[in-house]
Amino acid sequence: MTTLIITEKPSVSFKIAEALSDKKLEKKVINKVSYYELEHNNEKIIVVCAVGHLYTVREKDKKAWTYPVFSTEWKPTYEVSKSAAFTKPYLDVIKKVASKADKFVVACDWDIEGEVIGYNILRFVCKKEDAKRMQYSTTTAEDLLNSYEHVVNHIDKRLAESGLTRHELDWDYGINLSRALTLSIKNATGMFKIMSSGRVQGPALHILYKRELEIQKFKPEPYWETAIQGMLDNKKIEAFHKKNPFTNKKEADSILVSTKRKKAFISKITKREFKQEPLLPFDLTSLQLEAYRQLGLSPRVTLELAQMLYVNSYISYPRTSSQKLPSSIDYKKILKKLSKEFSKETAFLLKKSTLKPTEGAKTDPAHPAIYPTGEIPTKLEGKAHLLYELIVRRFFVCFGDPALRETVSYEVNCNNELFSISGTVTKELGWHILYGKFAKFKDEELPKAKENDELKNSKVVLYNKETQPPKRYTEASLIKELEKENLGTKATRAEIVSTLYDRDYITEKNIQVTNLGMKTTETLKKYCPEILDEQLTRKFEEEMEEIREGKFTKDQVLDEAKKELTKIFDHFKKNEKKIGEALSEATKETRTIENTLGPCPKCKEGNLMIKRGKFGFFVACSKYPDCKITLKLPKALIKNTGKLCEKCNYPIILVIRKGRRPQEICLNPECPTRNDEEQNKEAEKINSGEIKKVCPKCGSPMVVRSSFYGKFLACSSYPKCRYIEKIGNQAK
Repeated sequence: MTTLIITEKPSVSFKIAEALSDKKLEKKVINKVSYYELEHNNEKIIVVCAVGHLYTVREKDKKAWTYPVFSTEWKPTYEVSKSAAFTKPYLDVIKKVASKADKFVVACDWDIEGEVIGYNILRFVCKKEDAKRMQYSTTTAEDLLNSYEHVVNHIDKRLAESGLTRHELDWDYGINLSRALTLSIKNATGMFKIMSSGRVQGPALHILYKRELEIQKFKPEPYWETAIQGMLDNKKIEAFHKKNPFTNKKEADSILVSTKRKKAFISKITKREFKQEPLLPFDLTSLQLEAYRQLGLSPRVTLELAQMLYVNSYISYPRTSSQKLPSSIDYKKILKKLSKEFSKETAFLLKKSTLKPTEGAKTDPAHPAIYPTGEIPTKLEGKAHLLYELIVRRFFVCFGDPALRETVSYEVNCNNELFSISGTVTKELGWHILYGKFAKFKDEELPKAKENDELKNSKVVLYNKETQPPKRYTEASLIKELEKENLGTKATRAEIVSTLYDRDYITEKNIQVTNLGMKTTETLKKYCPEILDEQLTRKFEEEMEEIREGKFTKDQVLDEAKKELTKIFDHFKKNEKKIGEALSEATKETRTIENTLGPCPKCKEGNLMIKRGKFGFFVACSKYPDCKITLKLPKALIKNTGKLCEKCNYPIILVIRKGRRPQEICLNPECPTRNDEEQNKEAEKINSGEIKKVCPKCGSPMVVRSSFYGKFLACSSYPKCRYIEKIGNQAK
């Protein structure tokens, strides 16, 4: 009897094979794809891997470009997309070895996508509708072995059905909305411009649009605040009036008059101690929020790094919505392993008589909250290492003691006008110690005082202020809002936000909706608001969750969706021309904005614009032919920065090349800053090995170094050899 174990990723297939093998592991390779043959308890096992989804949804009876279409089928991903050609060898290997197997085990990630990946391979390749299921939350050898020893007898059919429904529903929405928007422009104006929207993308953009409107329509209103300044215990303090803010300036002015040249004293002192409970364990959303706040990582990058940490067995599965750490996890064992890297923190926690974590209310049917496995990384650097440390320290914090903080408030009386000032200090650090550099709590200790102490050199001041517009969303706060509104899933929200950026609907870290994003939303809101309906999207999210509970079936949800989409597109077609004209205008405006780089430094009247010519893109003045300035552009993706060069006043562009960091350069080829650009290019080539530089003194390789004065070349055998030279066409 031969058992075939189906995994989701190559790295995990190796880990499972290594964990189960009783003897030397036998690695086989076909067309550069590895699989493993092994024995476990006298059982022959073959472990194969996918690379994510090997099957995807496509249109079944493809005819002309039209909408709505609902005829779909599942096909190998490489047949649907050229960019997925790399998946074919993996599918070929699975097909070849599946014929040798008698039993099948799905060991993909234990979540909705993993269930879909495994189920599709089962039904299309293995010709099976069911198999045994390995369920694990970490990829450590111990957990993988335990998962196999306690294998579940069946896959989760309802979870797979829910996942299949999501893919087909998203396809129905995405293909039809994108076609409708694109064809509306083509049919109305003859212009071809690919437009896109989706089941969650539209409502997400609508949320941002509403915030953008609030900001644009916001009119600041004046208000006033009064404060008393003076010396207390030889230190400056400022206490604010208890009635602040004042919307009536006369009332604020009257306080200035009544307190002029009057003495001020401390009329009341209050102290309040409070416990600051330990932070909750990370679920995916709270990890993304904290990583953005602490490390400046986008939610998408956080998920990518967390997935890498999981695959390498450093943390548990990150796509979880749980805030609970069940007692089945061996906390002491994990802490002992982590003591190699975090000796002080683990020594403190291991002294505790019991290890009971602080937990939140949120749960996940498959996985616990994110926690470190105890495996210590050896090669992590930069943000990946910081994210790992953040996860480890958050795990420590869950077992920490409450911090004790104290807030002291002084009431200041000046001619019966009452002002107050407060300061909070930490009296017992508690869990703050365990959170280390991530525990950013500012202590503000007030000067020593007692009741009736006089405030020396006191004076009351008036501040003129204005109300502020609502804050813009960040990527992290938008994901939090999508979770709150139950739009998308924990695994897809970051990708939805990235798509909005990629489609030029939004820009900047503090998210601004672009002209195209605003006009697209306004057009749909006016002529077909159902596309932006958050409530309808939320309804389908809930129904897909209820498929897992047996309350709905895949066919019921998809049939309902088809009816809703048919009504939406009937309405859309009635207004197609108006929608197309509006979107066409928005596209032209956006293109003009994106292609306008800045004022022309030659004629001082026109603007430098990106143009397309016979030999590619170039820059010319909008006043052509009166102004004949032309400038070359690098062969790369060019973005407008809105900046002007400080040295020559030409526009600065952002150059984005594949595999390199985006680079800002001046458009002026004669600008002195372009020398720096040439140096950076050569430094990159030297670093990559494209240009080989050898030390003329000792023959060792030369390496690029940086100093206060810029980049230079140094001998790699330093300090034995101290030869250095500048980069580029400069004197040694």
